[in-house]
Amino acid sequence: MRSVDYCLLPIETKFTTECDWLLILAIQNSIMAVQPLGRSTFGDPSNKGNLMSMDEGLALLNDWVENDRLRLHMKQVAAVMKAWAIQKENADPETALKWELAGLLHDADWDKYPDQHCKLIIEELEKRNIDPDVIHCIASHGPRHFGVEPENNMDKMIYAFDELSGFIHAAALIRPTRYEGMDVKSVMKKLKTPSFAAQVSREDITDAMSRITYSLDEIIDFIIINQRNVN
Repeated sequence: MRSVDYCLLPIETKFTTECDWLLILAIQNSIMAVQPLGRSTFGDPSNKGNLMSMDEGLALLNDWVENDRLRLHMKQVAAVMKAWAIQKENADPETALKWELAGLLHDADWDKYPDQHCKLIIEELEKRNIDPDVIHCIASHGPRHFGVEPENNMDKMIYAFDELSGFIHAAALIRPTRYEGMDVKSVMKKLKTPSFAAQVSREDITDAMSRITYSLDEIIDFIIINQRNVN
């Protein structure tokens, strides 16, 4: 595991509360680099359609994740996933809930069990007999790290949204008006600035985008719109 270097963070965020968000992104990325899961199938097919409620998902989140900023990241990814399912996939309520739960719980074990990231939440959801689509989606949200390839649209979109969601929120935090007036151009400028959130993997973002048919501009705009009011 690499230590996080403050010199890699943008000057305007050093030693501020906003810096904590960039630290989460950086530490998470460095830890994720060494956690292959060693399998590619998850859950029991007979549990198809078996989902916990959002109240149950939030209870699990609050039990496992103490860091408020990490909780916010997971809630933001959940909101973006749900919005995409409804708006772009024409998902019914059950399918939209699948997408939302995968987003909500994708990093649930990282706060307390970073050395077993993804492994423990997968095992927990398997014990709870949760739909294998949700579990596989969580397992595939970082293929370079976990060794699980995204197979369907839900898998591919959580991969696309995860790193960008955190990056966009970090970019919003250093703006005086936060999300108000934030646009795609300003985020793209930060992405092209190597010193900003330097340990956020541009490689993963590029790989994720290569797997979907939407442009980076479209994905950034969608994330800004659908996560800005999450708290």
